[in-house]
Amino acid sequence: MDKDKTDLLQGTLDMLILKSLQLEPMHGFGISVRIRQMSDEVLQVEQGSLYPALYRLEDQGWIKSEWGVSDNNRKAKFYSLTASGRRQLESETANWAKLSTAINLVLKTT
Repeated sequence: MDKDKTDLLQGTLDMLILKSLQLEPMHGFGISVRIRQMSDEVLQVEQGSLYPALYRLEDQGWIKSEWGVSDNNRKAKFYSLTASGRRQLESETANWAKLSTAINLVLKTT
């Protein structure tokens, strides 16, 4: 896979993660479930993609993490949006809307 395509997919995953954390802090498994639910079971994020993305987002300061206890009484790392992450989500959402509108225009052209 070429770098541009990888960057696009990575950016999309980052946006989906930020969106899933918009309402409340969640642990990794909860984030993957939320993305699957929000996409009507179409998008499924594998752990091999999710956790590197979470670490990357935390390094960028868009999310923060702290240890807590999950619903099934297990120790888990919970992630939440930072103020910077909220701004990034707004920016990514606007860019995605612009991009998807442009792609739809191209697809409708005969």
